[in-house]
Formats: sequence, C-alpha cells, structure tokens
Amino acid sequence: MRVNLSELVSEAARDVPEAVALVETRAERREVTWAELDRGADTIARGLLGRGLVAGARVAVVMANRADLPIAYFGILRGGMVAVPVNPRSTAREIGRMLLDSGARVVLCDEHGIDQLRTALAEVDHQVDVVVDGAEAATGETTFADFLDQAPATAPAAPRDPEATAVILYTSGTSGRPRGAMLSHRALLANIEQTAAIEPPPVAADDVVLGLLPMFHVYGLNAVLGQAVRQRARTVLVERFDPVALLELVRAEGVTNLALAPPVIAAWAGRPELREALRDVRTVLSGASALDPDLAAAFEDSSGHVVEQGYGFTEAAPVVTATLATDRPEGERPPPHSVGSPLPGVEVQVLDAAERVSQDPAQIWVRGDNLFSGYWPDRADGPRADGWYPTGDVGYLTDAGELVLVDRLKELVIVSGFNVYPAEVEIAIGEVAGVDQAAVVGIPDEETGEAVLAFVVPERGQDPAVLEAAVHEAAAERLARFKRPSRIVVVDDLPYSATGKVAKGRLRALARRDVLGLDPA
Repeated sequence: MRVNLSELVSEAARDVPEAVALVETRAERREVTWAELDRGADTIARGLLGRGLVAGARVAVVMANRADLPIAYFGILRGGMVAVPVNPRSTAREIGRMLLDSGARVVLCDEHGIDQLRTALAEVDHQVDVVVDGAEAATGETTFADFLDQAPATAPAAPRDPEATAVILYTSGTSGRPRGAMLSHRALLANIEQTAAIEPPPVAADDVVLGLLPMFHVYGLNAVLGQAVRQRARTVLVERFDPVALLELVRAEGVTNLALAPPVIAAWAGRPELREALRDVRTVLSGASALDPDLAAAFEDSSGHVVEQGYGFTEAAPVVTATLATDRPEGERPPPHSVGSPLPGVEVQVLDAAERVSQDPAQIWVRGDNLFSGYWPDRADGPRADGWYPTGDVGYLTDAGELVLVDRLKELVIVSGFNVYPAEVEIAIGEVAGVDQAAVVGIPDEETGEAVLAFVVPERGQDPAVLEAAVHEAAAERLARFKRPSRIVVVDDLPYSATGKVAKGRLRALARRDVLGLDPA
C-alpha cells in the first residue's frame, strides 16, 4: 500500500526508468525520464533535510509549469515535508501573506515570481531560504543548480503516515481571506485512484498529457500531474497559454489527452485549424469551472471532440464527479449542465437546509477518502465526524444519479477556474483613501466564465472618476490579475437586506440590467 505520494514516481522509475515522464517546452525543449525525475526528487529531499528541515516543515513553491516544479514537488513530499504551491504571478502582498500564514522555511521560486517574492520578504518579518530557478540569485539566495549540488548524501526517509499533510493549497473555503486547505497523502492518493478506477481510465499509459493547467492549482497538480504519474503517461508542460502556438505544440508533440479550463475551449472553438491540430487527441476534459453548453457544442462542431466534464473543488483533491464515470448508452448526450456521476469511492448527496434529502436543487454534500483534513493550521472546518462535507454549491441529482450544477455560493466568483472571494477584494478596495464602502459580485464573462465587478461608495466630496482610477491602481498593486475588478461602478449607496447585510442579489441584478445591459433573468 502506498503511503507517500512520491512512491508513484519511485515505482515508475523502477519499472520504466528510461521512458519520458516530462517534456518541458520553454526556450529549449527538455525531456526528463522517470529515472531522472526520481533522482531529482531524492536530491531535493536531501537538500531540504540538509538545511535542517524536518518532517512537517513547509516549503513554498512559487513556479510556473516547468520540469523543476514536479521535481521539487515530489522531493518535498519524499522528505516528509509539506508543499505550499503559490501562483508565481501573485502580488508581493499575497505571497507575503501566504508565507507568513504557512510558516514556510524555504521558498523555491522561478523568474516569474522572484521580484514579488523579494518585495514581500522586504516588507514582512519572516526569514526564509530562497532558492532561485531561471534567474540570477541575489545576495543570500541560492540558485537551483547550486542547491542540488550542495545536497548531502543522506538518504531521505519520510515517516510512513498516510494522514500526514502533503500539500497546503490556499483557497478561502466559503469566505474571507484565503485559508490553507490541508491535503494529506491519503486524500491525494485516494483521488488519483478514484479517478483511475473509471472504466476506461481517463488517462492511459500510452497517453501524452497536456500540462497546461497551472500546478499551483489542485486541478493541474493532482488531477493532471497526479493522474499522469499514476498511469506513467508523458506530460508536456506548458507555462503560458498562446492559442495558436499551443495548437501547434499539441500537434507536434502528439498530445492525446487534453485537460483544459473553459477559457481555453473558448479561445479554440471555431478555429479552422482546430480539427487537424487535435487529430491525435483521444480525450478532452474540462474542469475548474462550469462550461457553457453552447460553448461545448461549438467546440465539438469545430474539433470533432466531445468535451467531457467534471466537478470538484480543492478540498476534495479535487475530482468528485465526471461525465466519463456515467454509464450512458453510446451516442447519448448528458443533460445540460450535467457534470456526471460520482467517482468510484465518492458519495454525493443533495440536502435541504434541514439536512433532508432533496429532489430539488439544494446544497451538495460529499463524502470520501479524498476529502481534506481541514484548514491550516488546526484542521478547522473539515469534514464532519460522519465524513460528510458541505460544499456550499447548489445542484440536484437526476434519476440516473448524475449531478447537475445549478449555482455556486452566491458570494463566490469563479474566474477562469480560480476562486475569487469578494471579502478579500472588498478589504483591498476598502483600504483605498476616499472609499466609504465596497461590495463585490460576479458577472458573466464569455472568456473567463465570470468576472469581478465592484460597487464603490465614495466618501463625501470625492470625485467619482478620480476614485475609480485610484481603486483600479490599488487593485493592480494588491491583487492577482484574476482577482482584480474588471469594472468599478461608483454609486451613492448600497442596498441592504432586513438583517443589515448588503443585498448582493440586488447588486447582481443591477449589474446585469443597468451596468452591462444584460437580461436580468
């Protein structure tokens, strides 16, 4: 029985050492075999142990998709330490907050995040060792190559505890500032096996998997990389999305398995070269956020490929349901907005406010070994004692057992598959001089699924145009790009409910009708 996720790499290195595990597609193409990935993970583990880290210590990884990211990730786990993946395009403020909260002792960072990291460390009282990949090391920092060369010879030996935390991924749960979801080796391995148990499996050993989805996100980290490693498939890593160049790469590398988010499908649908570029593709999977049925149909028309869908979230490591898991007659299409059936080993139920089984849309509850342990650092707000976890999402189950999503938590905004929590954006806007109140809602967006819209109430005497510009400037400094308001509306006041809360439903209706000219229905 596997206990540590990195054992998947060791097994592959033992059985198919010279097969290619990773392909890096940056300035120069680089191939990494399973044996090289295994040795690299060992070296990372030894290097961290050599710096005095012990089991349970947190190590932040601030990297875009490149071969050194999986090497570092599996090395951290092999040493018994905890990986803290961070978006390298986060702002300095966001990076600093995650480092402070997690207590990370070492940061492995590439050229995309090093400037923000240095700014963060200059502003917070937190001492870490910085290892730089793809950029020159500053005074007190270490290059990735030197870090590997300096690793002591001591063999890593992580404690064999499946409940040990493997990864902390920052996602806010349901509200407020981002919180670190604690995913154990048990949870990550369980979801990999649950997905692999679909018949036929979504990924096969002879697949070439597209590694476009960022690996600081649970979808790219466990649903894509984890599944590819489990099946010993080749992963082609891509660090940025260019619609035309990526299609050329898919064809050149013979990619057969596409794991995508809706914005990529939107960018490709209707392109005349799409069908030829995807000629080797066997499976197209969409996740991270809801896919519009019309967009799925447009993609199928222009590519010849049906888009399979799934539903999941960070705390489930992440996959809960998949259309591939549904036993459906050949040629029969799933109902609109269906995200398929629960994976083997995952239970789903829909309960009303009194926690009674509901045939109508109500909150989705999930139970399975893939669920997280709770939020860092005290495992708060995890699954209940009976194993069930309330997702905060609304849906219903069809007679055939397929899950149909109706809505997300009203406060949650999903931008290109990433969670944006209005409270975090509202806090950032509220710190801008001249802002009296702020309220953030999500609005439909053709490219990203949803976009962030902010309603701002100015202090008396403030010029609305000047204030709007100041809020945009502050958001650019303090928030990652996907969290920034695409639009800011300066209003005289905000609507409130009878209980004294901002009536965001009315704001969403106002945004659709008056601001964007959309049908409020």
